[in-house]
Amino acid sequence: MLTIHAADLLIPGGGRPPLPGGAVLVEGRQLAAVEAYDDLVAAHPSARVRRWPGVLAPGLLNPHGPELLEQAYHPDPREDLGSEPLTGEALASLDMTDTRWGASARRGVQRLLAQGTVAVVGPLRRPAVIDAVHRSGLTIEHSFTEEPLIPLLPGAEATFVVFDAPECVATVIRGRLLHRRR
Repeated sequence: MLTIHAADLLIPGGGRPPLPGGAVLVEGRQLAAVEAYDDLVAAHPSARVRRWPGVLAPGLLNPHGPELLEQAYHPDPREDLGSEPLTGEALASLDMTDTRWGASARRGVQRLLAQGTVAVVGPLRRPAVIDAVHRSGLTIEHSFTEEPLIPLLPGAEATFVVFDAPECVATVIRGRLLHRRR
């Protein structure tokens, strides 16, 4: 199924200029086209259309994977531990099993997706955390770079985010809409 994701402004990355009224055409896990919205709709009238407010751009790389996912506990809302991640003595006082680390990592990954993150810098060492990250669609990078991970170009993975200042309204990884605020 073809899907057109359109926004007020498209920032393709890779040194290409921003495109007002730009859009991407997603086919499966890849970008089939990156063009003006009107051109894509005219060329693919049967494609599903998702219109987003704000800016569509390559996703973010979070350089703090181990700190966020292996050195912090993201409480379950049903626990009486608050809603913010626990670290230090608060974390040390918990009985952290592999199952609990995996559940915490899944909740932490949801927070990351809601911030526009599509990859984290590792290395990650806990198997339950690594599994949660891989199942979510996030990738684990081995170094931090200032450049976007994947410029929005035809043939590239359909991995991008949409921001409507100041919040992330959508995170798409390899063609899958994994976070949607609206």
